[in-house]
Amino acid sequence: MLRISPKSLRKTARFVTGSLVLTTRLAYNPVRHCFQILCIHIHSNGQAKEGVVKLHVGVKSDPVEYRFSYRWLFRLMAEEGVAQLQLGTFFELYHLPDAYFIRLREEAEQHGIRIASMFTAHRELGGFFRFEPGWEEVARRNYERLIEIGALLGAASVGSNPGALMRDEMARKQEGIARYLRHMQELQCYAYEKGLQRLTIEPMSCLAEPPTLPDEIVHMARTLEAHHREHPRSVPAGFCVDVSHGYADENGAVRHSPVALLETALPYLAEIHLKNTDSLFNSTFGFTEEERRRGIVDVDEVADVLVRNADRLPVEEVTGYLEIGGPKLGRD
Repeated sequence: MLRISPKSLRKTARFVTGSLVLTTRLAYNPVRHCFQILCIHIHSNGQAKEGVVKLHVGVKSDPVEYRFSYRWLFRLMAEEGVAQLQLGTFFELYHLPDAYFIRLREEAEQHGIRIASMFTAHRELGGFFRFEPGWEEVARRNYERLIEIGALLGAASVGSNPGALMRDEMARKQEGIARYLRHMQELQCYAYEKGLQRLTIEPMSCLAEPPTLPDEIVHMARTLEAHHREHPRSVPAGFCVDVSHGYADENGAVRHSPVALLETALPYLAEIHLKNTDSLFNSTFGFTEEERRRGIVDVDEVADVLVRNADRLPVEEVTGYLEIGGPKLGRD
């Protein structure tokens, strides 16, 4: 953090280090009387084909759910110089009128905040993997409403994890995946009609919640990529990769690390969830000093993976949304 007196509200610093050129955009925070990093623009410093990635930091709204108003969150984000929000879902969201979301967007913009993305918070769109009557239809109806809300908010992307198989129905996994992909292909077209830029999918850490394994990640991505290529009036589908998600089997053996799964998803990556986890991915938490000591996620390593593989990314800008749940509800 640079503590200097500002001559303007925006500054750009350019550094050359080895084979990389880093251009850092700074914004003056009048509350803290300092400049804060808004984004880092990184590209190669050589004759080879240039790969470019601009890294942003954002926040997912989950911690304020039933605790603080969005007005409070927008004000805090503005004070901290964080301009991008991923709106997490809540139970009433699917039933609120359009006017609520129009007002929410206006209020965010008044604070200089962009609601750039939406993502589920409660696995509530998982009905594509349930085989009881009614679940599939409810999931589809709610996903369409989520797309509509994203458009009202001016979000570029809307997404969720695909869903969870019941553990006593694991034999129907491929059937569930095929059903989910069929709906997603249709939703790619619906999202295009509503003006979105992308749908997103989160790879998970459990065999009952695909995609988890590398071949599942690639299969879903290529299926939806092919559909988008064949249907111009559709949006692409990419991954919102949670950097705390890896896969450990039932014996506690780590089969795929979070970094390995991130690297698998790179050609289809759209955005990131930033949070920490333990060595077996059993719990997730943040990045306080104590949490960093017991956690395994190294944000610097994540950034390094993105920088080194910039030419493999389908986007030139990646936002990492801090995704932590906050304290237990109903306690002081």
